[in-house]
Amino acid sequence: MAVFVGAIVQGGVGFGLGLVAAPVLTMLGPDLMPGAIQVVNMTLPLFTLAVEWRKVDWRGLGFAVLGRLPGSAIGAVIVVYVSIYARGIFVAVMVLVAVALTARAISVPRNGYTITTAGFVSGITGTATGIGGPPVALVYQNAKGPQIRATLAMFFFLSAAQSLAILAFVDELPSQALLVGAVLIVPMVLGFLVSGPLRRYLDGGKVRIAVLAVAAASAVGLIVQNILTSMGA
Repeated sequence: MAVFVGAIVQGGVGFGLGLVAAPVLTMLGPDLMPGAIQVVNMTLPLFTLAVEWRKVDWRGLGFAVLGRLPGSAIGAVIVVYVSIYARGIFVAVMVLVAVALTARAISVPRNGYTITTAGFVSGITGTATGIGGPPVALVYQNAKGPQIRATLAMFFFLSAAQSLAILAFVDELPSQALLVGAVLIVPMVLGFLVSGPLRRYLDGGKVRIAVLAVAAASAVGLIVQNILTSMGA
């Protein structure tokens, strides 16, 4: 259900799958993250690109990927050396920060520096938690809808592929995570199909507020769960 809802949001506004699904998946299977969500993150953009690939901002994409390379290396170090429970808190904090930034819609200039910086931050959070969309989406928030969706889709595809390769290299990509990720492609496809007729409602208003509220609630729940688990341990 979390992947289904996340796919609806991302299909409509260009990002949101990780924001909605990552906290839930981390609660249910922390040892499968972030590998499982990255499988879905790499697959979903292909559907958007099949329709809107001509709208990709290739220059901006280059800056974002350039920044993401070193960020991904730092994210891999976090996955290797930080405990599962600490990563759970990290996921929750990243979601809450992303929700706050998205809700406030802070205006960020779009240039080589800001895009590269967003790519760097995205590399850290995306590789470590599976949530890499908000930093880049924040920079592109004032672009036209098709350009936002197409550019983010290409960035997410390349980013997820890079993260999966790095996770495999540092031996943090168990086969079960790949299997679960493959199974989650089904609700992801269904969510994307539903997002088409609902796109005009997903750019703002009550649905947007509800999504942010659900994401924030999931993050808070994840923090509470990790605190209680650590106390029990």
